[in-house]
Amino acid sequence: MDFTALQKNYGDLFQPELIEEIKKVALSKQVKSGEQLIKSGDYIRSMPLILNGIIKIMREDENGDELLLYFLEKGDTCAMTMACCVGNKKSEIKAVAETDVDLLMIPVQKMEEWSSNFKSWRNFVFDSYHHRLMEVLQSIDQIAFSKLDDRLINYLHHKQNIFKSNLIEITHQEIARDLNSSRVVISRLLKKLENKKMIKLNRNSIKIIAM
Repeated sequence: MDFTALQKNYGDLFQPELIEEIKKVALSKQVKSGEQLIKSGDYIRSMPLILNGIIKIMREDENGDELLLYFLEKGDTCAMTMACCVGNKKSEIKAVAETDVDLLMIPVQKMEEWSSNFKSWRNFVFDSYHHRLMEVLQSIDQIAFSKLDDRLINYLHHKQNIFKSNLIEITHQEIARDLNSSRVVISRLLKKLENKKMIKLNRNSIKIIAM
């Protein structure tokens, strides 16, 4: 197994002894874009460390409606996944690969051991909880206090930053699902942004011009 990406993405976060421990126990996993990693209700037996790619974390209700919570990128892990691992609880989130993703899966039993033995792991866990909590609070604030058109603009900005491109390959239906809206409403708002010369709508993609 090639651990170059592990050293590159986590070498500044983890002490060398922890990097060596990860190499001993981690299982490599590749996930294709659009593939589901975690379903609501799953028991989680291992924790992901992302080496490359982007994962979308969503909340799903009993009717199957979804709401985007946050994105995970290389160097990240999911605090909600960690909480389920430690508590041996069913997952309350859904995780889907936004792009092709390379992961290292860490066995759940190592989490408590490493928290005791490695300060860098303990700090990483606490920082992950903090960052993910802040992102969830931002999502709640947007839902509670922002109009849908503002949420849409923020969503497109976020996509632009994640993919580091002004051209976002996405359908109106996908945006509607992430923002828990309807395709018709999203299409109307996107057309409004296009009329303002802020974006250019193409088939299955959106070009950001000035936002």
